[in-house]
Amino acid sequence: MKAAVYKKYGPPEVVEVVDLPKPIPGDKEILLKVHASTVNRTDCGFRSAEYFISRFFSGLFRPKLNVLGCEFAGEVESVGKLVNRFKPGDKLFGFNDARFGGHAEYMLLKDTDVLALIPEGMSYSEAVAITEGGHYALCDIYAMNVQAGQHILVNGATGAIGSAAVQLLKHFGVKVTAVCSSTHADKVKQLGADVVIEFQKEDFTKGNVQYDAVFDAVGKSSFGKCKPILKDKGLYVSTELGNNSENVWRAILGKFSGGKRILFPIPFTKQQDIDLLKELVETGKFKPLIDRSYSLEDIVSAYKYVETGQKVGNVVLTID
Repeated sequence: MKAAVYKKYGPPEVVEVVDLPKPIPGDKEILLKVHASTVNRTDCGFRSAEYFISRFFSGLFRPKLNVLGCEFAGEVESVGKLVNRFKPGDKLFGFNDARFGGHAEYMLLKDTDVLALIPEGMSYSEAVAITEGGHYALCDIYAMNVQAGQHILVNGATGAIGSAAVQLLKHFGVKVTAVCSSTHADKVKQLGADVVIEFQKEDFTKGNVQYDAVFDAVGKSSFGKCKPILKDKGLYVSTELGNNSENVWRAILGKFSGGKRILFPIPFTKQQDIDLLKELVETGKFKPLIDRSYSLEDIVSAYKYVETGQKVGNVVLTID
């Protein structure tokens, strides 16, 4: 089978498409023929190991898992004799940032992995983008304990996480102010944002409105800059570590003090989250944004584009 493999940390060029043996499922495993994956910030972070802390999960000196791709969608080709959750022919999508494997023609899944049947009428390329941004956004939304009627600002509303956050916050009854480029203001309004701030025209940190929370989905601001626009017990949540990992240690210290503070939730994947995202897709309340698609053979170009920081939503990788 064809697979995109990396054997050392570094820039996109460390990834190459090679032939690997087709895996054979064990008694409790599922063999998925992958039709689509994505290239996202999670894949980029593990590949580059820019944040050294990631090596404690992926391998200190070299990657332990050589095929990335935490999002995947495909068709079940075969199952082990003890698998009864899915059957051959089922069309699945899912997320796994512990074992990855989606950047290949075939991958092995466990019967207990976070998986769901693709919503009827959706293509593999559409369904594959449901999970990464959506599940990260949900983790932070739950950590913030959002309540209907609150007012939350989302910075970076056109990324995979930010665009998902706008839609999910609206689902929970929140008033959303979204920050994005002028080019994509109309698109963000269509996602449901109540107010759109175009960052080329206005610095959102210097506005007069105060928010219950600022969700920095691109990590390009800071708690210090956002503190003036937070309410007395307002929260700042970022998807990045911040300068000198300040979002981590300030979040820990903030637990012992009142007032405005940082949250830095550790993301984890739950089956309930994927089930909710699927339900919202089926009811028209959530639609992941898709920027563009690349073939597996052109995965290096896909990585390069993602790392420009200019993508809108998700970058899909077509495998078949």
